[in-house]
Amino acid sequence: MDLTSLLIQAASGAIGGNAAAAATKNDALGTLGNTIAGALGGGVGGQILGPLLGLGGAAAASGLDLNAIVTGFATGGVSGALTALVLGYLKAKMAT
Repeated sequence: MDLTSLLIQAASGAIGGNAAAAATKNDALGTLGNTIAGALGGGVGGQILGPLLGLGGAAAASGLDLNAIVTGFATGGVSGALTALVLGYLKAKMAT
């Protein structure tokens, strides 16, 4: 785990969480909540999803290159979006 890729995944997770909530009109968590949930989901999920799909090994060995950045944005964004959507859904269902 390298700090630069973790920061890229957390930032893209925050963007993905807000984008997913805006696309589905799901404002259960609010902007700050979607940002925090997306960043946490992007950081943690990206660290799990990258090696699971076999995307992290070559990037970690070669340092920070374009492939590592794109992989970080993809895995962090997707996992951040899913985390924000699931938490928003659960919060909405618990409120009713």
